[in-house]
Amino acid sequence: MKTLVVALGGNALLERGEALTAENQYRNIDKVAAALGQLASKYRLALIHGNGPQVGLLALQNLAYRDVTPYPLDILVAESQGMIGYMLAQRLAQQPGVPPVTTVLTRMLVNAGDPAFSSPEKFIGPIYDPTQQAELEDRYGWTMKADGRYLRRVVPSPAPLKIVDSEAINLLLQHNHIVICSGGGGVAMVEGEEGAQGVEAVIDKDLAAALLAQQIGADGLIILTDADAVYQNWGTPKQRAIRHATPDELAPFAKSDGSMGPKVAAVSDFVRTSGKPAYIGAIHQIDKILAGEAGTCISL
Repeated sequence: MKTLVVALGGNALLERGEALTAENQYRNIDKVAAALGQLASKYRLALIHGNGPQVGLLALQNLAYRDVTPYPLDILVAESQGMIGYMLAQRLAQQPGVPPVTTVLTRMLVNAGDPAFSSPEKFIGPIYDPTQQAELEDRYGWTMKADGRYLRRVVPSPAPLKIVDSEAINLLLQHNHIVICSGGGGVAMVEGEEGAQGVEAVIDKDLAAALLAQQIGADGLIILTDADAVYQNWGTPKQRAIRHATPDELAPFAKSDGSMGPKVAAVSDFVRTSGKPAYIGAIHQIDKILAGEAGTCISL
């Protein structure tokens, strides 16, 4: 069987503006569990998920109890990996005929000198009214930025360099497990005098998915989101879904601004490095995306 790395984003776990309840997250997971279960009959699957809303919630809960020093962000990312990985594993394991499902707490090396540490851009946590910016920054020391009509906390998001636990992930895949890994992009680590140490950052899960696909020699990478394809002339009467493209043809879309930019950059890097195809599309159209009937296929 071929190996496929699948990155779950957006509404796989929580629709925008939805309350961060366990019930809401399970309901959204249930919408995609059957499709992923069917995909597991054709491919070895490594699943990666985002954690922006969840790690932000853990940070708020962390601040509410003042009798202990708040836990650092790397520990909260690890907590979110366990929480979301457990929920995904529970629902996937209920699908008929699926192989064993295993969640791997995953560490990711980054560069301590990455410029992202001095320019936070990664959104985490819930949305706020823009009028609350000064209050939130004064109370918690956060950096806040506009996210559409709302306001959200931002943290550093350095580029992933190496997945520490890729050997364990690959071993489980070879034994036909569905592996949930690199959740939230992985726990960000930097090399120090006493070995790798966790740092205050949240890694982009799409870039982490592309790196994982390269490190384990995956046969394909698919990024599932709430957009059904990459579009040319988006938001205009001339908008058109791009069904097939090379990385060079998609280069104008690989901008750091906007939600599609990191996805295009991630899949383009994987295709250039591996020579294998990658896909971007809607969660509910997995089979059609892989068949070239929906989404965007990126190949050389």
